[in-house]
Parts: sequence; C-alpha cells; structure tokens
Amino acid sequence: MLWMLCLPTASLFLLLLPCFPAQDGGGNEQSTDVVSAWEGDSVSITCPMNDSQNLVGMYLTAITQNLIVIYVPKNKSPNVNPAFANRLEYSKEGENFRITLQRLQESDSKIYVCSAMVTVNDRHKELYGKTTIVVVKANSRSTLEQSPLYANPERGQSVNITCVLKSSAEHEGLYLLRTHVQPGRVLYPLKPNVSRVSPAFASRLQYSREGNRMVITLQNLQEKDSDNYVCAADVANSPLLSASGTMVLVKAVEQECKERTPHSWGLYALAVVVALLFCALVCCTLHRVDVKKYFQKKQPNVVYEDMSYNSRRSTLVRANTYSTAE
Repeated sequence: MLWMLCLPTASLFLLLLPCFPAQDGGGNEQSTDVVSAWEGDSVSITCPMNDSQNLVGMYLTAITQNLIVIYVPKNKSPNVNPAFANRLEYSKEGENFRITLQRLQESDSKIYVCSAMVTVNDRHKELYGKTTIVVVKANSRSTLEQSPLYANPERGQSVNITCVLKSSAEHEGLYLLRTHVQPGRVLYPLKPNVSRVSPAFASRLQYSREGNRMVITLQNLQEKDSDNYVCAADVANSPLLSASGTMVLVKAVEQECKERTPHSWGLYALAVVVALLFCALVCCTLHRVDVKKYFQKKQPNVVYEDMSYNSRRSTLVRANTYSTAE
C-alpha cells in the first residue's frame, strides 16, 4: 500500500523538476521604447534627466519632421508646440520628465527623442537620450499594408510577414515593431538600403526587399516570440505610417516544459534513481517487518505433569508391605 502512495509522489516531483522557468537573456534595446495606441487614446513618454545640476532645459522632439513638441526650461514654464495645444500634459516625477499626449491622431505617429540642454564649461551642449516610437492605429485604411493578419505556428517553425507601401512617396526605411508583450524594434533602418536586426532575433531573421515591398521571415520561433508585429514606414515629410499588424501566437509543445540539455537529462535520471531507490527501501523494510510478525512461531503455554511419580509411589508402598510380612 505504501508503494502505491510513494510512486505518484515521486512521479509528481520528477515532472516538476525540469519545469523551473529559465532566465531569458534575450535582448530588447533599452534605449528605444515602442508604444502602440488607437486614435483618441493617450500615451505617456518618460524622459530621464541627464546631469540635472547643469541642466538648462529638456526637449521632446519628433526627429522625422525636426519638430519640437515641448521645451521645458529649468525653473520656468514649458513651451508647447501649437499642434499639441490642449492635448499635452507635463509633470516632473523625481528625476524624470513625464509627457502625456492626449486625444491621439494618426498624424501623431512619430519617432520622438528626449534631449537635454546642459552647461559644460560655460557652453551649452545638447545630450540625446531615449527614443520612443509612437504608432497610432487609425480606423481608416492605411497606405501601408501588411499580411497575414494572424499566424499560429508551432515552436521551431517560421512565419513570413509581408509589408507593402501603397505610395510613391520616398521613404527612409521600413520597420518591423513588436507592440504588445515585449514592445521594441525587430527590424529597423540604419541608412538607406541598410537595416539592423534586434539581438533577440539575431540569426533568426531574414528579409528581402524589392521597391516598396519587403518580406520578413521570422525563423525558429519560440513561445516567448508571441506578440503583435507591426510594419511601419518612415516617409519624408509625413507621419510615421503603420499597418494593421500580424498577431503571432506560437504553440507550445505538449508535455514538455523546455528543451533539456545533456546536463539536465543527467540530473533528471539521477532524480529518478534516487526516488525509486528510496521508495523501494521504505516499502521493503516495512514489508519485511510485517512478514516476520506474521510467520513468527508463538511459544504455547504448556503445563507439564510428572506422571512417573504415581508409579514410583506404588512401588514404594508395595516394598514396605513385603517388609512388614516378614
């Protein structure tokens, strides 16, 4: 009976042993944030202050149009661009500036950069900080098309994402962005006809480009790659164009927590042996004790009576009788 209880306990332990979560060393670049929102929503951009003691003022700039959204001088009221009047809120939170863009419009899709003006040796110097890519999704049909809308590959398989710019306008590059689970840049331009791949997809991404059409292949997909992938185009003198996106959901392999290395297989086998030996030792010990108790002979309670005494007594009496007769 104990063996029947012991085995499920050991099995549960062995099934849970390889399931501890592994640390993901993969990399989103921390210098760039990606924020996705619908028209009418709000987004917040946080600008860390650099060298606050020598700070003259903070800027938030849309780099594609070289448009200053807000300038916050030290100890003075901020200057807000008229295009964002009544749609922008500003606050200071510790060592950060927090800028909230409200009632978003499709034209607010831009690449925003935080920068600080500081004093160095009695001269002003501009320090560039974090970049934030804002993707505003509009209900109207975009000039940037993307397919497929949805993909459900198994782990280890690949997905092709096609981005097509339906415009003759010149563009400085096409992006592929992650916008939900782990927001960040997957593929982004460095200069005309040269693009860079995020370290998280190093050696797992291929792309081909022909005119305004780009096909991006994500290979050897893992569960952690599940996300919404959005094509975006940086068009000159225009807001950042974005497509509808491709929702990628990678199916996990059943009854398998993670890939096991030879080292983890060794630990797994050792745990199996130890668990089984322990159960066998306990069960056999208890079984041996029960068998001994069952088969051990009990000493009967016997009363012995000396039956030879009466015979000897008769002989003695008879001998005495003979002696008297004489």
